[in-house]
Amino acid sequence: MNFISIQNIDSLDKWVKQALKIKKNPLKNKKLGKNKTLGMLFFNSSLRTRLSTQKAALNLGMNVIVMNFNSEGWTLEFEDGAIMNQGASEHIKEAAAVVSQYCDIIAIRAFAELIDKEKDNAETVISGFLKYATVPIVNMESATGHPMQSLADAITIEEHKTPHRAKVVLTWAPHPRALPQAVPNSFVEMMQKQPTMDFVITHPEGYELNPEITKDSKIEYDQNKAFENADFIYAKNWSNYKEYGKITNSDPNWTVTADKMKLTNNAKFMHCLPVRRNMIVSDEVIDSENSVVIEQANNRTYSAQLVLQKILENRK
Repeated sequence: MNFISIQNIDSLDKWVKQALKIKKNPLKNKKLGKNKTLGMLFFNSSLRTRLSTQKAALNLGMNVIVMNFNSEGWTLEFEDGAIMNQGASEHIKEAAAVVSQYCDIIAIRAFAELIDKEKDNAETVISGFLKYATVPIVNMESATGHPMQSLADAITIEEHKTPHRAKVVLTWAPHPRALPQAVPNSFVEMMQKQPTMDFVITHPEGYELNPEITKDSKIEYDQNKAFENADFIYAKNWSNYKEYGKITNSDPNWTVTADKMKLTNNAKFMHCLPVRRNMIVSDEVIDSENSVVIEQANNRTYSAQLVLQKILENRK
């Protein structure tokens, strides 16, 4: 069993309920991971993903090995048949096979390069490990998806669910750097598994995400209109998908402010963190009692723990 995409979840409702049970008693299955090792491989920086996943593994009694490939590992070659006379020192064939001997589960985090759309969509790093590793692979964020984040988001929304049919809005916001589409992609896929909620994506025209992911999700180019009567506002920047990896809009009017939140139904504010204050969201909003960003970060532990638990149970 691998966990690569939100599509690997057969029933989101059941998974969320299971995660909430884990949250109430996180050490219940402390013996499940005894004498098992989680290898965590990072090809880019991390705070919440690294710490929450490591804590989740420890809650299950697992040993944890962490390696940062940017500063500690050999540069890997992923192309089959490559003549390795340039920068890469080791091929994924050997690397994945070797790590598989040391670990029972391999968790990987690798950002999009935002240069070559086809290469990023091919998920070079994750795909390489899936092809050549001999143990289960977990996606801690890849070029196009961040499923454990979106599972934590689903847990958070469930904890704050409304008695009426909830309206959830994913809003683009400005950022000084070009960011991947991974988080919004997985959030969209997660919301598509929530038929009991209304979901709207709002962003400037030209900033559409991959249409193969958004499918028939509602898109509203007027942010104020999208915010009307919303119960949850999820803010996130992403770089241009059509003009791939570029920043073609930095309009500060898309920043989530207190005035915009007044248009909502006293909505909860969500963000995956880290967040650029007073660019993505104003201090007044993120510091308000309706901000659940810290709770979201906490729920990363239980989304990761559920994924690891399911894999361990499957390998018994």
